[in-house]
Amino acid sequence: MNTPHEETKFKLPMIALIVLYPVAMLGRRVLGIVSHTGEVFSLFATAVKWVYRGLTTKKYRLGRSAVISQVVRIGVRSIFIVVIVSGAVGLILALQLAPPLEDFGSKDKIANIISVAVLRELGPLIGAIVLTGFAGASIAAEIGTMVVSEEIEALEAHALNPVRFLVVPRVIAATISMTLLGVMSSFAAIVASIGIAITVLDIPYETYMDNMLQQAKMVDFWTGVAKGAVFGMLIGIIACTNGLRVTGGAAGVGRATTYTVVECIVAIVIADLVFTAMFFALELF
Repeated sequence: MNTPHEETKFKLPMIALIVLYPVAMLGRRVLGIVSHTGEVFSLFATAVKWVYRGLTTKKYRLGRSAVISQVVRIGVRSIFIVVIVSGAVGLILALQLAPPLEDFGSKDKIANIISVAVLRELGPLIGAIVLTGFAGASIAAEIGTMVVSEEIEALEAHALNPVRFLVVPRVIAATISMTLLGVMSSFAAIVASIGIAITVLDIPYETYMDNMLQQAKMVDFWTGVAKGAVFGMLIGIIACTNGLRVTGGAAGVGRATTYTVVECIVAIVIADLVFTAMFFALELF
């Protein structure tokens, strides 16, 4: 029969395990996030270095054809789906806002709300989320497949830097594409809301346009453009980072694709929050 002292000695390790295990798991998760964030910033700094060299040194010129081909693959092929999704969101906003505003006799103020919401937030945000699924995952899978098939090692064996030839064109293309897609997304949502307002909600075109132009300012437009550029840069650099760190063959490529989509969406939302807080503090709204 165990003495009370022996029972205490047996229970203490179990209690410590129960208490410390969640702490250890949380610490491991936090360290993993910090480490991965450091990898993203390190790759971004290296890419910026190569862009600077390409702009200032003839020896390291940027591959214009590579950037253009990536813009076509990332941006041009995303236009249709971005326009469809953004147009649908514009229709949803108009139909959802009409009943409550009509109760206050302000149904024509739909234009005021939609124009600001789309230009500042929804246009670049929707475009970025669509581009994440359409192009971000593709970039991660493509580079990850190169890692698995040892093409990255072949580049290094030929003294070709993978960041310069693989990462830089994709990051530049994602930034350019997302900037333009954000504008297209906003335009599609506003046009769709105008169409539904005229045909279904019986709001005259002149009234809608007058309210929209009265409410929306150029700062709203440029806010959306700046967000689009940052969102595109985040998509490109996160996708490339996950692609380059692939291990474990085909399963690793699948994990990199999944992580890219999740991390890009989280990074985009956090960046959007930072932008909004900054613009609010500067009283740009």
